[in-house]
Amino acid sequence: MDFYPEEHNMSLTRFESMLKTNDIVFFDSEEFEAIANHYIENGKIALARKAVKLGLNQHPTSSNLKLFRIEIAIFENKFNLANELLSELHVLEPNNEEIYIQKANIYSKQDEHQKAVDLLEQAVDLTDDPVEVYSLIGMEYLFMEDFQNAKLNFMKCLEVDDLDYSALYNVIYCFDFLEQHEEAIEYLNMFLNKNPYCEVAWHQVGKQYFDLKEYEKALSAFDFAIISDDQFVGAYLEKGKVLEKLGKYNEALENYQITLQLDDPTAFALLRMGKCYDKLGSDELALKHFKKCVHEDPLLDNGWIAITDFHTKRLDYQKALYYINKAINIDSDNLLYWKRYATINHRLKFYEEAEVGYRKTLELGDYELQTWLNRGDTLLKLGETDAAIINLTQALEYFPESAEINFRLSGLNYRNGNDIQGRYFLKNGLKINPEFTIILEELFPYANDKKEVRKLIEKFNT
Repeated sequence: MDFYPEEHNMSLTRFESMLKTNDIVFFDSEEFEAIANHYIENGKIALARKAVKLGLNQHPTSSNLKLFRIEIAIFENKFNLANELLSELHVLEPNNEEIYIQKANIYSKQDEHQKAVDLLEQAVDLTDDPVEVYSLIGMEYLFMEDFQNAKLNFMKCLEVDDLDYSALYNVIYCFDFLEQHEEAIEYLNMFLNKNPYCEVAWHQVGKQYFDLKEYEKALSAFDFAIISDDQFVGAYLEKGKVLEKLGKYNEALENYQITLQLDDPTAFALLRMGKCYDKLGSDELALKHFKKCVHEDPLLDNGWIAITDFHTKRLDYQKALYYINKAINIDSDNLLYWKRYATINHRLKFYEEAEVGYRKTLELGDYELQTWLNRGDTLLKLGETDAAIINLTQALEYFPESAEINFRLSGLNYRNGNDIQGRYFLKNGLKINPEFTIILEELFPYANDKKEVRKLIEKFNT
């Protein structure tokens, strides 16, 4: 029984009134099902449980209410109870596909995904709605990271219902994960032969060509998506990205502008418009859109990075620092923010702040050679030679064949009066790449001028 919204709301009102007054009111079984389903979908499990309990008191033979009871038990991880109830129901209705689906759900929650698939494949033969079951099978294969079988099952959904866009997106997700871009295009073209005005399929074709860097073909695909649905915001956004790649910034701007007219402004569109204006040399408009972008979505890191880089390129480090500080206040664990924070402070000769930035960058997992070197050089400027040695010794674990690290460690150790270690790292550096002795000349003149250092370098070069 399908409820109109008014009838549905009336049933809910009557039910909730009954709970408050403790009066027993009669509902037919379909009303109880609709009420229970409403509460489950809205995450109100306690109310769903009450609806099912009262429903079964009035309609003890209702299979659907029993299934809702099982669904609630599974949601609450009461798997033993759910299995007992499923076994009882299976005796009464051995061909009810929902029993197999719920049993599969239990296996899935217990990470026994292959057992879930086996049960769902039995359910396919019993159901009048194979699309739902194929979709569930596809999801189980995704859990197992078996993208090939997942893809095949989502394709089966589309064979039954070619308007199941959720399945179409999942098929493309699998193609993408398997890096099968050409195969994805071939499949989508077959799909489009049956559904020539499917804007979603054209959109996905365009994205595949974009990934293959075939920008003209991508452009055509997005044009077809727009022809199929001229209100399709995603197609205009993707078309704008392609036009940027082709250097057609004014045309890209036109497409981004259309998205602002069709829907509320998105931070992504504002960001891309800022980038286009930047490329066109319209500094004022670029900055205006970058500011709008971070206002629209303060969590979009690319927005803060764009506005920071905008000022950095113009050597306005004070403004760049202002914006990167704002970004860090919003997300203090963002690696890209800290890298820029360190670089900007270094250029402003705020070495203590720069060192904090480099250290934080390393703590967040950026183990690039240059980050280790920059931190070491900054610690040297601060006179923290011991800390610089510790930093570069850690770096050596990741880059044992780096001449730049070895020469720095040589210079630092000579500077600290540890000539034995200085000599050891100097020899290592010379073996790896003697051209980097310039590091000693520039950063460690004391070490560079030592007689034994000059002799070792000359000996190596003869």
